[in-house]
Amino acid sequence: MILCAVLFLAACAPQTSNTTPIVSTLQPYQTLTPSATASQPDGLVVSFETPLPSPTPFVYVVASGDTLSQIAEKFNVSLDVLLAANPNVDPNSMTLGQKLNIPSNPANLTGESTPTPVPFPVQQIVCRPTSERGMWCFVLVRNDTNDFMENITAQVSLNANGQTISSQTALLPLNILPPNTSLPLVVFFAPDIPSDAKPQAQILTGIRLSPGDERYLPATLQNTLVQVDGPGFSAQVSGQVRLPANAGAAKLVWVAAVAYDESGNVIGVRRWESTAGLPAGGGLPFAFMVSSVAGKIARVEFAVEARP
Repeated sequence: MILCAVLFLAACAPQTSNTTPIVSTLQPYQTLTPSATASQPDGLVVSFETPLPSPTPFVYVVASGDTLSQIAEKFNVSLDVLLAANPNVDPNSMTLGQKLNIPSNPANLTGESTPTPVPFPVQQIVCRPTSERGMWCFVLVRNDTNDFMENITAQVSLNANGQTISSQTALLPLNILPPNTSLPLVVFFAPDIPSDAKPQAQILTGIRLSPGDERYLPATLQNTLVQVDGPGFSAQVSGQVRLPANAGAAKLVWVAAVAYDESGNVIGVRRWESTAGLPAGGGLPFAFMVSSVAGKIARVEFAVEARP
């Protein structure tokens, strides 16, 4: 999935490499007049049901550094069972962002632990129609705990005339959701979507990380700068990612930027990536553009993730 909007947060840092960070050109979206869905319409349904701790299969998104054996160990399933549930997956050539079905035994005869979503609030669901009759949907969630969370997904359904017309899984722009932080899950629905379609969302997965998880580094953001253009539909953002001197080096670094309008609604998300490498105690500059899918940008918030 390509995220083409605005997002910002600060938390963890990703990995190191010897290439120059690349920021792709992002063109502001041309949108229709915002429909009722743009400002959380009356009748919006958000499911806050927390699934019972039963062994329910779900989808895991492959992150940098993951191996099939590590994923099997993480979710307490055998490698053979995991391979059987994903017959089209080559364990030697998995790609970043690839989706895996995590199976489980309905009888749970062995008593293995099974992942279930950690409860956390959905703050808003905002959907923005595009001029091509597609639709961007943002599900703003908040982590009110003191722990990092990862693999957060939500099922977003669009309803029109009393029927579900499309349903997809929305993902965060980062692998993690930092403590006491809000971040939107994002999904794009391809045309033709009625401009008055109303969203419904349900959290599917959300895993609380153990303190000191070695897959993430304690990166922070410094000297962030946001320059919104004259019309207000895009912003140039910049700053620096830093690692403490006692941390390991990072091979992969992601910076996310989230744009909000004056009403506090998400109107854009963008993720910048670098494999240029970030040594312990060092700094890595970033600069890229984020654009609005509907309305003027009032503020931008940042988040960062770093992996060794």
